[in-house]
Order: sequence, then C-alpha cells, then structure tokens
Amino acid sequence: MADQENFVRVTRLAKKRAAEAMVQHLQQPNKKRVVLSEIQDLFNVGINHIEDKVFASEPLRPKCKQITKRKVKSSDDPQMCSAYASDIYDYLHQMEIEKKRRPLPDYLEKVQKDVSANMRGVLVDWLVEVAEEYKLLSDTLYLTVSHIDRFLSMNVIPRQRLQLLGVSSMLIAAKYEEIKPPHVKDFCYITANTFTKKDVVKMEASVLQSLKFEMGSPTAKTFLRRFTRVAQEDVKNPDLQFEFLGYYLAELSLLDYNCVKFLPSLVAAAVIFLSRFTLQPKSHPWSLALQRCSGYRAADLKECVLIVHDLQLSRRGSALAAVRDKYKLHKFKCVSTLSSPLEIPDSFFEDTV
Repeated sequence: MADQENFVRVTRLAKKRAAEAMVQHLQQPNKKRVVLSEIQDLFNVGINHIEDKVFASEPLRPKCKQITKRKVKSSDDPQMCSAYASDIYDYLHQMEIEKKRRPLPDYLEKVQKDVSANMRGVLVDWLVEVAEEYKLLSDTLYLTVSHIDRFLSMNVIPRQRLQLLGVSSMLIAAKYEEIKPPHVKDFCYITANTFTKKDVVKMEASVLQSLKFEMGSPTAKTFLRRFTRVAQEDVKNPDLQFEFLGYYLAELSLLDYNCVKFLPSLVAAAVIFLSRFTLQPKSHPWSLALQRCSGYRAADLKECVLIVHDLQLSRRGSALAAVRDKYKLHKFKCVSTLSSPLEIPDSFFEDTV
C-alpha cells in the first residue's frame, strides 16, 4: 500500500514538473526569424564581436598577428579544379577532333545547293540578336552555331527553311545550357510566326536524329575561358577589357564560314593572340605559357588570326552588325570600338623563345 502511495506521489510530481516546464516555454519570447539576406550580416557581426574580445587581450596579440588575409588565387579555388584542369582540357581536345562532332569544312560546296556563305552569316547575325532578346548565355549561341554547321554537313536544306533550322537549333542548345530556356512559342514569335510550333518541333527532332543526340561539344568559348586566364597569369587584377575583347572577336568568328574549318581551340587561341595584339601592338602577342597551354605555336594561328583580324577591321562581314552593336555597350567596355593596326608583323608569327 505504501509503495502504491509513493508511485502516485512520484507520478504527480512528474506531471507538476512537466506543467511548469510548459509554462516557462510558453512565456519565452518568440525567436525572430531571419531572412536569408540577413544571415551574412549577422555572421559578420558575430565574427567582429569575437575579434574585439580576442584582440582586447594583450597576451593573445602575437598569435593573432599571424592570421593574415590573402587574395585567393585560381589554384586555391576548388571550383577551378586546378588539380584536374590539364586532364579536363586534354579530354576536351580529344572531343573536339572527333569526326562525329566536327562539321565538314566545305559543306556549302559539297552538300548544300541552295545555301550560301552569306546566307549563313546573315542567319548567325540574326541569332545573335535573338540570344540578346531572350538573354541567353553566350554558350548557347556557340552551341547553336555548332548544331547548325553539323546539320548542314549532312542534310540538304532549302533557303526558305534555314531560319527554321536556326531557331530549332537554338531551342536545343537552350535546353542544354539554360536554366530556364525559352518556350517553343517564343521562337515562333521571333520569326513573326512564319513557322508554327509543329514546324519547330519537327525540325528539332530532325536535328536531334541527325546529330544522334550528341549535343554537348566543346566550343571556342570553352577553351577561351582557360586561355584568357593563362594570358593574365602575371596580372594582379584581371583585365575585363581584355576578356570582353576576346569574347567579341570569338563571336565575330562565328559569322564567317571560313572559320568552320578551324578547331574551336585554335579559334580561341587565335582570338587571344589578336586581343593581345590589339591592346599592346608593340609587344609579341604570344608566349611560351600560352603555347604550352593551347598546344599551338604562333605560326599555327596565322590563317585564323588574319581572318578574324579582317572581321575586326570590317574588311569582312561589314554588313553584319549585331555582334558589333552588342559589344559597343558600356557593360562590355565598348570593345567593338577598339581598332588594331592594319597589318600584323610577320615576326609575330615566328616561334617565341
């Protein structure tokens, strides 16, 4: 009987303690919810508060002086994958020379009957405007042109359907590269509804089947990122004007059919060569570091450099204005307004020592 009374007392005591704990919990003020944008500020405040306490203590000062801030180099940035960069780019070089990923260098002469180099240039120039209209990545534009050239290397197409091929190729590239690609109806609208949704989807299927769903191919932009970084290794602060100038010249190369025969890595190397020459015409535009990184000597780049140089000076494709107008904007440092000397010295195409 006594044990039963003790058990009841213990049970009542436990219930009482639980009730008191609940009351205390309800009386506590609600915690303020912090929005995502405030987290970093709170974190910084907390760190500063801790630092104030630490540096207030004299004996700890000598140890704290050892902690110094330093600029994070690309080799220290895990997102740069510096440990694997050479292997990655070796793999990309192998990909770009695969026959299934390369267009025929002379497909307009051997395959097409109703499409000319000028028509191709006009199409690409218009696609630059479409990409700007829908705020697409430049990677999407490069991949679009790659799909067009590869498709035209295998399929005869009338000029009336060239624009349809362009928007369908951009639709595929946007699905591959963009987080939120435009809808089919958007590409119909941009053609002034010349083509229906059914037309676009049917051409999309045709392109996919012709390319055997091999959509991901390295482009000049792929290699340009690395070459730009190597070209500025000795510079403390990366030069945005140099970077944008490279992007501008690379997009100009998309307009010219004569650049189709060059590998994307060679185009990217030629663009770096010409960018350096434009900004520093008295200095040799190639270096041993660029030669080792790209695998190309200055002499290997000569033909491509001269073609892109003519494009830069409007000696080629002067009627195609979309790329030039795009890079006249201040956000691109107005690089299309820069001009380089009319002639590139032959000595610059000799091997660097």
